[in-house]
Amino acid sequence: MQKAGLGTWIKRIVLGGLLLVALAALAIWFFLRGSLAQLDGRRNVPGLSADVTVARDGQGVPTITGKNRLDIAYATGFVHAQERYFQMDLLRRSAAGELSELFGPKALPLDRDHRLHRFRARAQQAVDAMPAAERALLDRYVAGVNDGLNNLGARPFEYGLVGMAPKPWAAADSLLVGWAMFFDLQGAQEARELARGWVRENTTAEQLAVLLPESTRWDAPLDADDIPPANAPFPAQAPAWWGKAGAADSKRLALRGAQPAGELYGVAQAGSGEAAGLVGSNNWAVAGSRSQDGGAIVSDDMHLGLQLPHIWYRAVLMVPHHGESRRVVGVTLPGTPMMIVGSNGHVAWGYTNSYGDYLDLVALQTDASRPGEVRTPGGWEKAVVHDEPILVKGAPADPFKVTETSLGPVREIGKGPDVRRYALHWVAHAPGAVNFNAMRLEGADTLDEALSIANTMGIPAQNFVAGDNKGNIGWTIAGALPKRAQPGIASTFPLVADTAQAGWQGMLAPAGYPQVRNPANGQLSTANSRQLQGAGAQLLGDGGFDLGARTRHVRDSVAALGAKTDEQGVYSVALDDRAIFMGTWRDRALAVLDAQAVAGHPARQEARALLEKSWSGRASVDSVGYRIARTFMWSLYENLYGGANVELAKLNEKSDMVAASTRWPAVVARLLDEQPAGWLPQQYASWQALQLAALDRAVAELTKDGKKLADATWGARNQQNIVHPIANAVPALRPWLSAPADPMPGDSNMPRVAAPKFGQSERMVVSPGHEERAIFNMPGGQSGHPLSPYFLAGHADWVAGKTTPLLPGETKHLLTFVK
Repeated sequence: MQKAGLGTWIKRIVLGGLLLVALAALAIWFFLRGSLAQLDGRRNVPGLSADVTVARDGQGVPTITGKNRLDIAYATGFVHAQERYFQMDLLRRSAAGELSELFGPKALPLDRDHRLHRFRARAQQAVDAMPAAERALLDRYVAGVNDGLNNLGARPFEYGLVGMAPKPWAAADSLLVGWAMFFDLQGAQEARELARGWVRENTTAEQLAVLLPESTRWDAPLDADDIPPANAPFPAQAPAWWGKAGAADSKRLALRGAQPAGELYGVAQAGSGEAAGLVGSNNWAVAGSRSQDGGAIVSDDMHLGLQLPHIWYRAVLMVPHHGESRRVVGVTLPGTPMMIVGSNGHVAWGYTNSYGDYLDLVALQTDASRPGEVRTPGGWEKAVVHDEPILVKGAPADPFKVTETSLGPVREIGKGPDVRRYALHWVAHAPGAVNFNAMRLEGADTLDEALSIANTMGIPAQNFVAGDNKGNIGWTIAGALPKRAQPGIASTFPLVADTAQAGWQGMLAPAGYPQVRNPANGQLSTANSRQLQGAGAQLLGDGGFDLGARTRHVRDSVAALGAKTDEQGVYSVALDDRAIFMGTWRDRALAVLDAQAVAGHPARQEARALLEKSWSGRASVDSVGYRIARTFMWSLYENLYGGANVELAKLNEKSDMVAASTRWPAVVARLLDEQPAGWLPQQYASWQALQLAALDRAVAELTKDGKKLADATWGARNQQNIVHPIANAVPALRPWLSAPADPMPGDSNMPRVAAPKFGQSERMVVSPGHEERAIFNMPGGQSGHPLSPYFLAGHADWVAGKTTPLLPGETKHLLTFVK
């Protein structure tokens, strides 16, 4: 009886437990379903001037139609919030240094780094100074955001998992989203200046000229065919740190150029893509003289860190314009009410990061006899201390303080008696650094109008390439540019008293911005490298230009389209994964693996065979030769620069010799060609021995843990790792919150940039006025909700490079906001 009773009791416990699990699963299911966006129906909205419709197609792309721009702003905010509120929250919190309130103490280092800039206070000041019309539009967008959030059946699912309720949206938050992009696009400049400062202090002037060239043979400016390479002669001896041992951990080598260097719950840290050797983006335009029907064709693919939900939100805005309805199509950034990249039927436009010199580190001095004061190059001044407590989930607030000077907040580098203090004089701190002038592009009718608008925008300074329906094309800088009395290389190092004149003072007037219009060859292209050879180059400076190999590749590929081309031809350049740059390193590897080098070395023999046979001439997923050549190049970097990187990491975790100069491959190539005796590290008997050591290191890396070299394909390494940030916090949810781990062709230094967590965030090709022929795809869907059919809609097309339409298809869902 006892045994039978015990068995019955156990069964009841088990059944009861299963019932509780089932009920919990059901509750979670209904909770998740409740936080899905409303796609159909009618909503009464006080304050509308007329009805507004949101018509979604089979991919979830909305067409928002209204008779008043304020009403359209409201509806845009509503759909952004319903499908992307958690993403918007992370953007504003990242910019303001407020992530710890959601994620706890783990987020404190990132919050302290960002709170130093006090962007929430700056955002509120910008809102208070807004023109009345802009403020009215922003307020309607904010109202739409909060109504969208509050009218979900349940709060966005992420908040249930982190155990917090979402905070309402405020007008300042939309400007913080703009400052979040400053961190992403210019956040590496501080680490760059620190790295360059260390190099300057630990080299002679002659050595510095070799190690940090201002141009290479790869550069392809807009105003010339080439820039003469800055090939300073090698001095007799290399720096003392040259060729010293670096970090023993091979993980650094394995991840080189693979993914953003640091992120917290999917929120990329400042400049993380750049710090990992990743830079983005491509854009190009073909003039009407080379198109089939006389209109310009514009292409744009911005390279950013990739995660779910995707950074961009596709939309069509049917906006009122001079009594008519104008169609503006492209991508928006959730948290802001405007089209970022797209076409208005008259003008199409796109961006790449400009990598000009937008930040100065200005050395400060202190004196115990002058408490609370700092000495800038302009003299002594009283610093202002701001209390900026950081709220921390599950812990007391962090009593953070910010010391600010007339040149910007104070950053302390090092500890104890060796501490150095710098003022961060960053364009992002200037009044007007973030504004909504980009909205004026909706009404631009000509290229000239678009270029003029671009010069007034408050965004991180971008290469703006545009074309109009008359066939005109042009380039300029969109965003805030600093004005330097003495522009030049001095401003790329930390500034001290005798170089203070190289710093920036105030902002450049729009009339002084450089522009290029309608070049004779009928094309323009930018890809993050040096844009100009002439005088305009000095206005931009060098804030970390790419090597130039990708720009040259893009330029030559567009030229190869011939005298006449169309959208399909222009789009093909975005998928160009030919290994033109890496082919030079394959040639070097084959040259060093001669008969004597491979004799008695089976591993070298196999590497040579794979370099010859498993080589497609592309960064293709099945190529082992590509991966060997690439790892060989990075092994040389580690063998030569590794000792410097150990020292640089002590200054800043993002500072290394790549940060100091992305042109290092050109420096190493010169070394191998010229072979100056004083630059051969003493542990190597010859230059061939140095290269063989790098090849052996590459092979060892690719065969560690018993792996076969023949299995080390590029696709095995270059697999997509695109996940929702919550999957980093709750790994068990990863299967439902991630994209497939697709092997991807492409790499840096070619148009098709692809890495596990970094790549082409969209591909767009459009001729304004012919949007029905336009091409578009992006790696994520419209919704941030894993139960939505739009969570990964379009991802497979992006992976395959399929030419899908920019314009939405037929309406599948209709939501109407009623006056």
